[in-house]
Amino acid sequence: MLPTGNVLLMSETAVNIGELMAASVPMARTLNLMYDEVTSERAVVRLPDQPDFHNHVGGPHAGAIFTLAESASGAIVLAAFGDQLSRAVPLFVSAEVIYTKLAKGPVTATAVLGREIAEVVAELDAGRRPEFPVDIDVTREDGAVTSRMSVVWTLRPNG
Repeated sequence: MLPTGNVLLMSETAVNIGELMAASVPMARTLNLMYDEVTSERAVVRLPDQPDFHNHVGGPHAGAIFTLAESASGAIVLAAFGDQLSRAVPLFVSAEVIYTKLAKGPVTATAVLGREIAEVVAELDAGRRPEFPVDIDVTREDGAVTSRMSVVWTLRPNG
């Protein structure tokens, strides 16, 4: 996935979306996020265990976890709606996060789109500004869910 002016050329590989995210989102680059899988159905992004980003109890700081989850949501939005970027800009509207268990070591965010792509595009075609949720679970290596986040995105028509 490579930016060309206001148009995004799509590729189905997570590597390209990960490279785009690292190039265009400084916090994704700073945290060394790893994009393991990115499709229009699901994005899986890992935060390696890095002592520089630990909190007072030795796990990843809540801000790092938030950024991980938000980045996974952004990756799936690019995969699902990258072909719409010539006419609309994806914008983060709101988020709710619940921290449920202590995160230790590397953590992984798995994001899923909460609406059908065709529904969202149909709203955009009708001249509306569609909103859609992305739900994210963050897990430890043992599979325990350490936090859940729900992000609402919009596609703001250009012009």
